[in-house]
Amino acid sequence: MSLIERAIKRMDEIPANPFRTEAPMREPVEETPAFADAAVARLQPIQPAPVSQPEPDGEPHLHGLDTALDDDWSVPLPSDGGHKPAPSRSKTVTIDLQRLREGGMIAPDGDKTPLAEEFRVIKRPLLKNAFGSGASIRNGNLIMVTSAFPREGKSFCAINLAMSIAMERDRTVLLVDADVARPSIPQKFGIAPDVGLMDVLLDSHVSLSDAIVRTNVNKLALLPAGRPHRQATELLASEAMANLLAELSERYSDRIVIFDSPPLLVTTEARTLAANMGQIVMVVESDNTTHEALREALATIESCDVVGMVLNKGRRSNPGDSYGYYGY
Repeated sequence: MSLIERAIKRMDEIPANPFRTEAPMREPVEETPAFADAAVARLQPIQPAPVSQPEPDGEPHLHGLDTALDDDWSVPLPSDGGHKPAPSRSKTVTIDLQRLREGGMIAPDGDKTPLAEEFRVIKRPLLKNAFGSGASIRNGNLIMVTSAFPREGKSFCAINLAMSIAMERDRTVLLVDADVARPSIPQKFGIAPDVGLMDVLLDSHVSLSDAIVRTNVNKLALLPAGRPHRQATELLASEAMANLLAELSERYSDRIVIFDSPPLLVTTEARTLAANMGQIVMVVESDNTTHEALREALATIESCDVVGMVLNKGRRSNPGDSYGYYGY
C-alpha cells in the first residue's frame, strides 16, 4: 500500500469531532445530610471579619485602664450609663510581710512602731494637699518619691508611705516602680519581676490590666517597672505616658499613686516624671547628702510646686528614740 493510500485510510478512521469524548455513565450519588450542610455552607455569604478601629493619636496604650483599676483596687467608679467592664486579667501577688518586718519596714498587720508613727506624720500633709478641703494642686494625687543619689532610702520611703496610706480607711494606693533602670520593689516585696510600666508603653498588646497586680495588702496594688529599655527617658516623656498620668490623676482622683523614681542627679528619668507630678517627696540622707547636691537636685524639679523633704537615717538626740530611720 502506498503512502497516500495509508493516509486516506487513516482519515476514514478519525471520528467526525475528534475533540468530543463520551464520558461513561455514573450512578447518581445521594448526598448525605453532612454533605448537604457543607454545600449550603459554601453558598452562604462570607461575613467580613471585624476591623479594629485605630486608636486616637497620642493615646496608644490606655486600653484596659478602667478594668485594671476597678478590679485591682476594688473601688466602684461613678455610673457610666450601665456599662459593665469586662473581667480583669490582672494577677495577684503575695507580698512577704515577714520580709518587710525583718527589713525594718511597715507591715499592715504589724505592731505600732516609731517608724509607723513617723509615716503617719509624713502622709498627713500629702493627703491634705491631694484631697483636703479647697485643695487645688494639679495632679495632687500623683506623688513621686526621689532622692539626689542612689542608696539614700527613696524606695524604702516609697514602700512605707504606700503601706501607711493603704492603712487609711477610705484611700487606696497604687505603687509604681518607676526606677526602670534599677527596680528594687520586687526584691523588697519578695516577688518575681513581671510585666509592667515599660511594657505598657512599648507594646500595644499589653494593657494596664495586664500589668497592674493586686496584692495581699488590702487597698494596695502594684505596677512593676517591666523590662528595661535604652530609651526609658523618651518613653517616660512620651505623649502616651502623659496621657496615662492624666487618666490616673483625673478619672481616679480619689486614689493615691506613688512613684518610686530614679535618683535625680544620676539619671534624667526622674526629671521627666517630675513635670507631671502633683507632689514630690525628696529623701535626704542624714550626714551624707551635701547642701550643694541637695540644691542641685531641687533645681531639677522646679516644675513641681509642692516638694517636701524627709530626713533619712537620722538619729534623735534622745538615745531611747534612736531607731535610726526617718525624721520629717
